[in-house]
Amino acid sequence: MERYYLGFDLGGTKSAVILGRDAGGPIEILKREAIPTFQGNRSPLETIECLCKIGEAFLLEKNIQLQSTGVSCGGPLDEEKGLILSPPNLPGYDEIPIKRILEDRFQVPSFLENDANACALCEWRFGAGQGTKNMIFLTFGTGMGAGLILNGSLYRGSSGMAGEVGHIRLSKGGSFGYGKEGSFEGFCSGNGIKEMARRMYKEREEEGSLEEQDKGITDFTVKNLASLVKGGSPFSRSVFDRSAYYLGRGLALLIDILNPECIVIGSIYERCEALFKEKVEAVIREECFTESVNLCKIEKSKLSDNIGDYAALSVAMEVQGFGAVPSGTRKKTRTISINTNASTSIK
Repeated sequence: MERYYLGFDLGGTKSAVILGRDAGGPIEILKREAIPTFQGNRSPLETIECLCKIGEAFLLEKNIQLQSTGVSCGGPLDEEKGLILSPPNLPGYDEIPIKRILEDRFQVPSFLENDANACALCEWRFGAGQGTKNMIFLTFGTGMGAGLILNGSLYRGSSGMAGEVGHIRLSKGGSFGYGKEGSFEGFCSGNGIKEMARRMYKEREEEGSLEEQDKGITDFTVKNLASLVKGGSPFSRSVFDRSAYYLGRGLALLIDILNPECIVIGSIYERCEALFKEKVEAVIREECFTESVNLCKIEKSKLSDNIGDYAALSVAMEVQGFGAVPSGTRKKTRTISINTNASTSIK
């Protein structure tokens, strides 16, 4: 039996609508369209209205009925009430009742999940974590967060805050993440690595220890540093070595505490695995219980640049038992035609 889902991936730069079909195998992406999340003076509700219209056009073009919708969005969120609660990357998205808006519009159940959890769901079902019962997904993008699949279920914690691993302090000093010096995010995220590299460069400049080929570096983004490593830059290599060391330390804590079969890492690690892998594995083997580390695979994201699309669809598919929410906590599926007369408004 074919089932159709709409996914909404809300991001700080771009947001996308994805139409997916489940025919019993890997989910198939049929249509996708992205728009700038912030354009001109468009309000959050006007952006959501644009996304809804795109979704409606997809359904009418394909002449299909919908099972459910899913939203992947950065936190904080209230997943049960379906509220977006002022995420730092979405200014103005204050207590937006996205679940109610979408249910009124499409007349099917809608589900909301933070992006780290949503990515964990899709890597578990369709990506590098397939076949595991206990898996961790790490974002390792602009920030550092985690989604936890434990005993075959998505684990949110008592207040939905499980997985905020970027807040763990790994050192007394270091760059900042989550407003905390020496945090996991400070060493292992796009923003953290940029700040860490800037600090390291300034220290070496003052010491006079920079090698000639590294003098004059002004761009400390991960992308530029990775390209400099390929050109033989000792400084850039040392930045990745430090990040890899603390990534290994952070992973070792997660492995010893949660005993997962697999840790999947996205974004920066997925693109730069060769710059991390050897040192990360060495640190893990030094820090972890041998039995635990021998069981656990460290994998880069398999879904790569498409992970946001699959993540949003995976949230929509939670209702079918894919997303591992305990039975009785989600409404049952209905298959109902869209309500094209509904408006995107808060009442």
